[in-house]
Amino acid sequence: MGSAADQGQKLPGRLPERLPERLAGAIRATAEEIAELLRAAPDTGAPVPGLTWTVGEVAAHLAQANALMAHVAAGHPRAYGDGTPQGIAAANEEALAAFGERAAEPLAAMIVAQAAACLDAMTAHPADEILMTPLGPMNREVLGSYLLTHMLGHGYDLARALRRPHMVDPARVRLTLPFMVVAMPRVTDAAATAGLNARYGIRLWGGGRFGVTFTDGTAAVDHALPDRPDCTISIEPVTFLLMALGRSSPVGAMARGRVLAWGRKPWLGPRFPAFFTAP
Repeated sequence: MGSAADQGQKLPGRLPERLPERLAGAIRATAEEIAELLRAAPDTGAPVPGLTWTVGEVAAHLAQANALMAHVAAGHPRAYGDGTPQGIAAANEEALAAFGERAAEPLAAMIVAQAAACLDAMTAHPADEILMTPLGPMNREVLGSYLLTHMLGHGYDLARALRRPHMVDPARVRLTLPFMVVAMPRVTDAAATAGLNARYGIRLWGGGRFGVTFTDGTAAVDHALPDRPDCTISIEPVTFLLMALGRSSPVGAMARGRVLAWGRKPWLGPRFPAFFTAP
C-alpha cells in the first residue's frame, strides 16, 4: 500500500494528459469525500444498510480495490476472481479476510493515496492501451470510469451507514457510462434473458444515453441508441446508478416518477434491471 507518508499524500493537482479532465477530477473529489466521511465516523464497526459488511470492512475493501486498480493502470495485471459477479464477490471476501486494517484514518489515507496512484499511472501510460481488469479487457479511460463507479457505489454505502450526504450526483454518474457500456454484457443474467429479443434505448435526464440490444438472450451494448427501439427508458441519473449497482428498487423509482418507459413494447421497461447482476 506504500509508506505512511505516501498514504497521506493528496491526489495530484495535475491531470492525466489523455484522461478526460472531468473524469480525473471526479476520481480525485470522490476519493477525498470518502476519506472525509471516514474521518468523521464515530465507529467503523457500525453495520452498512443492505450489506453484510461494516463501515470498516467497506473502507478496507475500497482501499484494496483502489490499490488493485492502480496496479492494473500501471500495466501490472493481477488475477482477481473469474470475471463473473459471483467470482468477484468471492475474491472480495477472500481479500478482505487477509487484510486486517479497519481503522478510519489509515483506510482514508489509503483510499486517497491509491486513487492518486491510479491517476499517476494513467498519466504515465497511453490511455488507449488495453489492460486486463477483473471484468475483462478495458483501456485506461474505461478503467478510470470503473474506478469512479466503484467508489461512488461504496461511497454511497458509507454515507447511508453514517447518515451523511452522499457524493453521487448526475455529473459523476454520466462519467460512469464508459464503464457501464463495457461491463453490462459481462454481467448479463443468462437465465433472465434466455431467448430474449429486444432493443432498448436508455436516456439519462439532462444528457447521457446508450443502447442495449438482446439477440436470443445475448446483450450488445453501445453508446449509440438502436434504430427503432422496442422500449425507451428515461431515467434520472442518480437513480440509474443506484439501480444499476443494486442500491435502489426499480419499483420504488418508478413509483416516484424517476423512471419512465415508452415505445412499441413499454412493458419491457420494468423488466430491464433484472437482466443484469451488479458486480
